[in-house]
Amino acid sequence: MNKKLLIIFVLFFILPIKCLASSQFDVFINEIAWMGTQNSANDEWLELKNNTAYAINLSGWILQSADEKLKINLSGIILPNNFYLLERTDDNSAPNIKADQIYSGALSNTGDDLWLYDANNSLIDEANFTEKWQDGDNATKQTMERTDKDNWQTSTAAGGTPKFDNSEIRIPKSETNLNSQNSNIQNATPVIYPRGVFINEVMPNPEGADETEEWIEIYNSNNFDVDLSGWKIEDTTGTKSSFLINRKIPLHEYLVFKRPETKILLNNEGDGLNLLTPDGKSEDSMFFTKAPLGQSYNKTISNWQWSKDITPGKANIILAGTNSNDLPKTENSVKNNNIEAGVANVSLSMQAGQNNPPVGGINPWALFFTALAITIVSALAVLFIKLKLQKNVGT
Repeated sequence: MNKKLLIIFVLFFILPIKCLASSQFDVFINEIAWMGTQNSANDEWLELKNNTAYAINLSGWILQSADEKLKINLSGIILPNNFYLLERTDDNSAPNIKADQIYSGALSNTGDDLWLYDANNSLIDEANFTEKWQDGDNATKQTMERTDKDNWQTSTAAGGTPKFDNSEIRIPKSETNLNSQNSNIQNATPVIYPRGVFINEVMPNPEGADETEEWIEIYNSNNFDVDLSGWKIEDTTGTKSSFLINRKIPLHEYLVFKRPETKILLNNEGDGLNLLTPDGKSEDSMFFTKAPLGQSYNKTISNWQWSKDITPGKANIILAGTNSNDLPKTENSVKNNNIEAGVANVSLSMQAGQNNPPVGGINPWALFFTALAITIVSALAVLFIKLKLQKNVGT
């Protein structure tokens, strides 16, 4: 069979899958831990972000420094609007966060120029800091985060935000109202409150006395401790009340507050809660309808669900076949991707088929093998027709 013809068929079916990202900034360098971590200066890591609504195959892509002391041949798939974590030497550079790829090589603490090339050797993104790193702090181990195509900032917390949304964008002092009479106030950096802390499990209708056995659980999905001083839990239905938290919550840990402490009465016929930051903004909220006796209400990746497996201070357990008729009838507010990503580590879903969620409803590997099968069948058909024609000509 003519090799060119076979190549055309292969490219026709496979090219849309392998080469979807051909424009600059479809994938970009999102965060750089050039200083390492508090555990070790060698625990460097880099993070890429997919800026599109489709999965991108990184096979054949290269991330390298200008002097090529760092050169990483990328592989695997980066999901839509998601992150791809590269950790140096082993999977311990970003504690408790699973790497997508391990690499060797090091970043210079005095600065580097990083280039990201796609499989066609087109420059997709560049982080040019040859003279010095613009942001990040070697003493506090705060990372360097991307805010937009041309700007960066220092992360709010030590250790940065690997595989999570970057810190909220802070307004530089030079951009505040310098003409104000009170320039000290105007030039103050706004307080940024960490994301990824949310309401995880609620017990509104315990088998014991409501007055002593009701409780509310908060979870910290971040890879750093969060000071909740000034944060509040607020009741939204019936007799409204609020509870001032004023505690620290360790990384990947839970806080459980019982009714005698919060004084929040959870109505069995339906109620709601808000988790508020000190500036009064809602970081997370939830609502439930009639509460079944002896069941807790659990956050999952996609919604909330009642469960007889009550787990205060532990990961949620949602068994297959759990009755979901009492799922909330009104919207549950999930404020950011940090929460969605964090819930994946909190809820231990035992329902079949959830271990490999599809990308945008369609598994990219299924698309690949479907396209490959069509290519092979088409090539065989052309070969058969060509051989038939040659046989007819010969006769």
